[in-house]
Amino acid sequence: MTIEHIYISREHNFFGHHGQPAGEAPVEELHEAELVAGEGIQGDRFFGFKEDYKGQITFFSREVYEALCARFQVWDRPPSVFRRNVIVSGVDLNTLISREFEVQGLRFTGVCECTPCHWMDQAFHPGAEEALKGCGGLRAKIRSSGTLRAEAAATGSP
Repeated sequence: MTIEHIYISREHNFFGHHGQPAGEAPVEELHEAELVAGEGIQGDRFFGFKEDYKGQITFFSREVYEALCARFQVWDRPPSVFRRNVIVSGVDLNTLISREFEVQGLRFTGVCECTPCHWMDQAFHPGAEEALKGCGGLRAKIRSSGTLRAEAAATGSP
């Protein structure tokens, strides 16, 4: 698994906004992020959200992102629009559901798919919510604290 991008947002744009307009909190790209076991990513909107929260960190596949871009002919939206924390390549994230895994010496437990919501149609393209069913990313718990880094060779990719 290659870490290509790391994102945080300090506020919610979609979570808790059902029936209301989306928020406008920016997504920040980090070259490295401090992860705290059982809490989340320092500075992220879900840090310390609630005890044993299943989405302390979220992962999304670059390959899924590229397939969506091709399917909808959308080339002007970065992977950050999906508001997942870590964009990875080289792994089928669904295989990590209900499993412990390690990345850069940090331990995680895959909990469940990040199910897509209706906001995906607004943030990316109409039809994105349906297209992402079964491949919306991975929610995980952080089991060990430390620094996660975007890999230098990947940081220039979209």
